[in-house]
Amino acid sequence: MTDFPFAIIGFDLDGTLVDSNRDLFPALNHTLHIAGREPVTAEATRQLIGGGARLMLARAMELTGDPVEEDEIERLYSHYIEYYQAHIADHTVPFEGCLPALDQLAERGCTLAVITNKAEDLARKLLDQLGMTRRFASIMGGDTLEPGRSKPAPDMIEETISRCQGSGRFAMIGDSTYDTRAAAAARVPSIALSFGYNDAPADQLGADRVIDHYDELIPALEGL
Repeated sequence: MTDFPFAIIGFDLDGTLVDSNRDLFPALNHTLHIAGREPVTAEATRQLIGGGARLMLARAMELTGDPVEEDEIERLYSHYIEYYQAHIADHTVPFEGCLPALDQLAERGCTLAVITNKAEDLARKLLDQLGMTRRFASIMGGDTLEPGRSKPAPDMIEETISRCQGSGRFAMIGDSTYDTRAAAAARVPSIALSFGYNDAPADQLGADRVIDHYDELIPALEGL
């Protein structure tokens, strides 16, 4: 099909393509235990996801006590990564309706890409274990570009468009203000998922559209 309004669709990963919190929050609590802190709930962890693991750790430390210096975050990050890599896909699954929606977009000639603040090697490992890597022409993580160029900066979206060699329209699909702010900075439309790891009420994320299920994605894109 050639009349679909978008050529390239970029997706966030955690809270957008996949429901990964059941693997993220045990890794976070493992790390908090090493730091001598109390655990956080799964629901609290949902609110910390979006800016990458280091920011998640820093915010979790603030939630459970005094903030710590950057070198301590780096020390804890190594423990977090060691645990998370060993359990990265124990319980993580694509959201209901995600895979059929990706198939339908591909059938319409769309190029699909991942734009996540998760470290690129972790993003690729997770997508590999879920059998999803082949679906995406580009996978960019929060450390793919230089520091300061991850979401909410527009750089990852702009680089993705360049990598995908697209001349048509681009849309960003995400669940947080990191995604919508990056889209706004890149001057492209965005769609927010109300069922993701929203860091604000879904209707206040700043997206052009909000959907409640992946069944609504293609109609929402067609309406932009």
